[in-house]
This record gives sequence, C-alpha cells and structure tokens, in this order.
Amino acid sequence: MSVNPPFRADIVGSFLRPAAVKTARARHAAGEIDDAELRSVEDDAITALVARQAQSGLKVATDGEFRRSWWHFDFFGTLDGVDVVELDHGIQFQGVQTRPLGLKIAGPVGFSADNPMLEHFRFLTSVAEAAGVTPKVSIPAPTVLDFRLEADALEGSPYADRDDIFDDLAATYRGAVQAFYDEGCRYLQFDDTAWAYLCSETELAKAAERGIDPDHLAERYARLINASLRDKPDDMVITTHVCRGNFRSTWISSGGYEPVAEQLLGETTFDGYFLEYDSERAGGFEPLRFLPRGAKVVELGLVTTKSGELENPDDLKRRIDEAASIAPLDQLALSPQCGFASTEEGNVLSEDEQWAKIEATVALAAEVWADA
Repeated sequence: MSVNPPFRADIVGSFLRPAAVKTARARHAAGEIDDAELRSVEDDAITALVARQAQSGLKVATDGEFRRSWWHFDFFGTLDGVDVVELDHGIQFQGVQTRPLGLKIAGPVGFSADNPMLEHFRFLTSVAEAAGVTPKVSIPAPTVLDFRLEADALEGSPYADRDDIFDDLAATYRGAVQAFYDEGCRYLQFDDTAWAYLCSETELAKAAERGIDPDHLAERYARLINASLRDKPDDMVITTHVCRGNFRSTWISSGGYEPVAEQLLGETTFDGYFLEYDSERAGGFEPLRFLPRGAKVVELGLVTTKSGELENPDDLKRRIDEAASIAPLDQLALSPQCGFASTEEGNVLSEDEQWAKIEATVALAAEVWADA
C-alpha cells in the first residue's frame, strides 16, 4: 500500500456533520453562543473525526469540512476582493435547488496571510499528527470561481471581463498554495465542478447564458490550473476532485470525461485525480488513456456517497480490472466518488453507513494492491 499521498485508499474530504456541530452552528447563527463556544464544539468533533479516520485504516485525514457550510463559498468568501452575495436563484440540482448564493468581485482578488482557513489547517495538523495520519485540506479550484461568476459579477470591479481577472486569480492560488505549504501542508486538493460541467451540453448551455464563451474552455482551464500550480514545491502533492455535483444526494452533470480528458489528465500538472465512476453518468474508462505514464495517480471513485447501500466487492474488483486494462494498475487507487456532505445538509445516508463505506474502501484497496 502506498505510504505517500495520494493513497491507495483515499477520501475526497467532507463528512456528515455530527448532531453536536449542527446544533452549535444553529445556536451560533441565532446568537445564543459566541465564536469561541462554536469553535470548541468544532474542535472536539474534528478531533474525534480524525481519530475515527485513523481507526478505519485510512492514512489520510481531513477535518470533514466541519467548519464550513459550503465546500466552496466558505473559502471564496475569505479571499480578498470576493463577496458571497444573495441572488434570486440557487444552483439547480436534479429536483432541488441550493440556497440562493453567488459571487461578486468587489476588488482586486488575493489571498491574505491571515486567511482563517490556515488556522483551520493548523488545528487539523495538530490532531492528525497525534493520530499518525497525513492531514489533507481541500479548497475549491480557481476554475470553479471562474465558471460560477454571473454575467454581472464583475460590474464595479477592477476587471473588465473574465480574461482580465485570469492573472490575479492564478496569483491568488499561487499565494494560497505557498501559504498552506508554509503551514506544513504537504497534501492539498482542488475540488472542481467545472471540468464535469464541460462534459455536459446542458451545463455548457447554461454557462453561455451567464456570458461564458464555451469554446476552448478546457484549454483555458488547463492554463489557469497550471498557472496556479506554477510554483508548487516539489515535496507537496496537489490533487483535484472532479465532481458532478453533490447536494443532498442529488447531482447536476452527466457525461463521460472524453471531452476534457486530454487537457485534464494530459496537460494539467496535478499529481492525482479523483474521478467519479459510481454511475453510468460518468461514462467508461476509455478517457484514462490520456493519463501519462509515470507518477500521476487516478483515484477511481467507484464507491458512491449518495446512498448507504454497500457496493459488491466483486463488482468493484471487476471495474478496477476494466480501468487497469487502459491505465496501469500501479497508477490507480480507490476512493469514494465524492464527499459525504459537500454542504452542511449532508447526503442521505447515516453515519454508520458512511463509515461502512470508508472501511470497505480501505479493505478492498488493501486486497487489490496487496503487492504494490
């Protein structure tokens, strides 16, 4: 089994929020407890979560995103020049819509040295080291910010158009990468819905309505990612999770990776890719032919987080064999397809079912890569 990230058995990042965290956040929002009291509850819950991840056999641990309401807006709202604002609509999933929030660019975009998520990582590091696991933090990719901007999001900002913000956005992420590295982070992940949307004609049409030119977006996003990772230290692993949408066990995008695989796998400088393969909406494994031979790893997201039913191990082994007929088994690994709670509402399964999924992933990876 791999001793360095990304691991043969790995995770995307978020976990179902325990009742104590949900209650504390609600009381904090109502003004019944202060910041320190909320942080104390979160600290206790994260400490227990990291210990549980280690006990399950994982070699990696996250803080479950317990301090966040959203996987992306909470981070974007900490950036200089970016405001999270209310819109007249949310993000449309299958049969449900999120709360109506969006992004507004109010000034020059940047990453400050006092960004609160650096402190979140410091706490994670302290408890991960005690548990003997590698701390991992996930942040939304710069491509997500670019893709999610509404047509009027740049009005009143220093930027004339999307191309005008490109360099500052890349520099912001270079600053974030370096800041996390300076805090000791050696395993960072960019969570990204944009690449999956580029595989969907429906989502591309919606993007065009928001003023995005859909032509050559994959090439643009490969450039944006590589510009963001340009100064990545050699001993830091940065992966990406390509998500098709994850809100209360629903989804947004359908379509295989073929339209973007060459740019995503072949041209971006990520060290690894968490790809969702838990349903037929993901298409086949043929796009893995674009994975360069070498050190890059694809985490096969064959274990769904959208339901509590356990996958048949024999079915998963068969699918791993199918993927290994296209990309070397040594460059493959296994993970859940997404997080269990990309927003604080969480997916429709129990905590016991969540941990059964994790433990099954660890056990199967140990079997498949026993000789690795």
